[in-house]
Formats: sequence, structure tokens, C-alpha cells
Amino acid sequence: MAGLPGILFDGIAYGMLLFLVSVGLSVTLGMMNFINLAHGVFAMAGGYLLVTLMGSAGIGFLAALPLVFVCTAAASLLLERTLYRPLYRATHLKQVLLTVGIIFVAVAAATWGWGPQQQPVALPPYLGGQVSVLGLELSRYRLFLVAVGIAVTLVLVFGLERTRFGARIRASVDRQATAEAMGIHVGRVFQLTLAVGSGLAGLGGALGVNVLGLDPYFPLKTLVYFLLVVVVGGAGSVRGTLLAALLLGVADTAGKYYVPEVGAFIIYAAMVLLLLAFPRGLVVRRGFA
Repeated sequence: MAGLPGILFDGIAYGMLLFLVSVGLSVTLGMMNFINLAHGVFAMAGGYLLVTLMGSAGIGFLAALPLVFVCTAAASLLLERTLYRPLYRATHLKQVLLTVGIIFVAVAAATWGWGPQQQPVALPPYLGGQVSVLGLELSRYRLFLVAVGIAVTLVLVFGLERTRFGARIRASVDRQATAEAMGIHVGRVFQLTLAVGSGLAGLGGALGVNVLGLDPYFPLKTLVYFLLVVVVGGAGSVRGTLLAALLLGVADTAGKYYVPEVGAFIIYAAMVLLLLAFPRGLVVRRGFA
């Protein structure tokens, strides 16, 4: 029987995975006011790309992860230029219809390309098994997920608060007209930000194959989880998204362990309680991040 520390650790690892996949959607909603329900498509694409790189190309797990990030980010640039950009100023209903349509196209394409079955990924030996930490037997792979989540969080916060590009993002979000008058190409800033968020979704999808599973219906099955994280955390807030993902990840893991009969509903109960306490999200964005 797993103890509370072990369950807490598994919940944190799961929450880190939710954060990696959800943070791009949070940025898209909070910064660009664009409802991109197809965000999970990039996570699914990252998973399938990892499977292909490791299976057909023979590339190792760790070496494939940067390629997954770059390729999914590049694919989002193409999608942004051809489909998303014309709808930035459209109604939310049109944005929802477009992105839902993209989901169903992606589901059909994945079914045709890889079949309807689950896709496994063989982890390298050094990420398999468990390791003893302070007397607890912890999964090496979940420790790796936590480490990646911490690293991404530090890079995002530092990049948004300490770099020139981060300053341009904050200016573009808060004062678009002023930013354009100062020579900032707001459209390009948004495009690159969408690419980074989509790349992180692809990275999260690749890392989550053995945790979340991977089949053609991945974008539909996981969409509600991504939306929960963004709504509870507060759209546009990196810190809020991280905190919400960790809280919901722990609640979901603990609920499925302690009350398996209704464990799948615990995450929704946690969402309701958090939104009652923080109706504008856990972190209200001021500036950005």
C-alpha cells in the first residue's frame, strides 16, 4: 500500500506533466485572447513524433525530445499563418468552431497514419525502475518529469521577466498600440509565443505517452484537463498554471487512489472549490507571468 508521501510525489509528477502541456494554452488565452481548443493536437503530435523517431529513425529518447519541441513549434507556425491569424479578431464562436474542426481532422489523420491502438514507448533503462530518496522508493521517470517541469518553469519565468523578448511580450499584451508605435512587431511576438507554447505542448505529449497514454482521441480525452488547469490557474499566468496543475494533479492522483469508485470526479470537485475561493483564478495576471 503506497503511503501519503508516495501519492503526493506521483501527484506532483502528474501535475508537472499537466503544466507542460497546459502552459501554452494559458498563454494563448491570456495574451492573445484566442481560444485554441486544438492545443491538445500539438501534444498528440509530439507523442506520435516521439514514437516515430524512436521506432523508425532509431533516435534515443533524450535525443528525440528537442526534435519534438522544434518540430511541433514549427508546425504551429504554419498553422498560425494559414488558419489562426485570420481569426484573431473574429468572434470566440468562430475560433471554437475552427479549432474543434482541427481536432477532428487530427484525430482522423492519426487514425489513418498510426491506427486506433495505443502507442507504447520503451523508456531507456536509466529512466526505468525506482530509486531510493530519503527512504522512499520513487519512480526514476517521474523524478525526471518533475526535473523537466522545474527547468521549464525557471526558463519561462526568467525569459518573461529578465529578457528583452519577455519585455516585448509584456508590452504587446498590456499596450498593443503603444508597443507597435515603439517599433515592436506585435504579430511576430504573438506568433513566436504561440510556437513556444505549442512546442511545450508537444514536449509534454511526448513525455506523457507512458502516463497519459497515446491514441488518436488524445486531444478530445485530455482537452477538459487542460482547460481545468488554465481556468483554475488564471489565463496568462505561468505561476498560476503551475500551481493549478500541481493542485489538480495531486487531487486527481489521491482521489483515484483513496476513493477509486469516484476518483475520476475528484478533480472536478477540486476545480469547483478552487473557483469558488478564487473566481478569477489562483493568480491574477498583472503585466505577465
